[in-house]
Amino acid sequence: MPRAGLNRERVVHAAGAIADELGLERLTMAAVAEHFGVALPSLYKHVGGLDDLRRELRILGLRQLAAELSQASVGKARGDALAGIADSYRAYAHRHPGVYAGTARAPEPDDQDHTRAAAELLQIVFSVLAGYGIEGDDAIDATRFLHAALHGYVSLEDGGSFKMARNVDHSFQRLIDALDVAFANWAADPPLTPRH
Repeated sequence: MPRAGLNRERVVHAAGAIADELGLERLTMAAVAEHFGVALPSLYKHVGGLDDLRRELRILGLRQLAAELSQASVGKARGDALAGIADSYRAYAHRHPGVYAGTARAPEPDDQDHTRAAAELLQIVFSVLAGYGIEGDDAIDATRFLHAALHGYVSLEDGGSFKMARNVDHSFQRLIDALDVAFANWAADPPLTPRH
């Protein structure tokens, strides 16, 4: 590709495509420069280096994921909304494995753009949970529960851990059904039980 028209947005999107193809950990500035057919120093006019590029990919991934989850849950409630966001989450992780890999990292406290992007996604999840009557601190617990379940499933699936003959789509549906039952019966902030 020619150098003309190179800007921060194009660099970030190209980096996302490379990360999806090779994996986030194998993304390099040199690979992005090669993609555009430019010398490596040309990229530094648009991004501050690899850390900056990965930060931008985290923000991009959160915004894309939020848009897809919002679309998947609009006009739905409880189990239907939950299934919508769960299916959309899994589909996004499969389509964009490199970009998705960065979305699990929490923002730094002073990174307002990353914090805002994470908050947009969180608000969609909170809205779905509110349909079950789960709010406040309970919603934080439930969000962590949901994230652990979905992220754990797609990470294991993408890592090749599910080799048994049972259809992985069927197993994922069972996971969604179990989450629906759990949220429908979510107890309001029960006391912590000591573990022995």
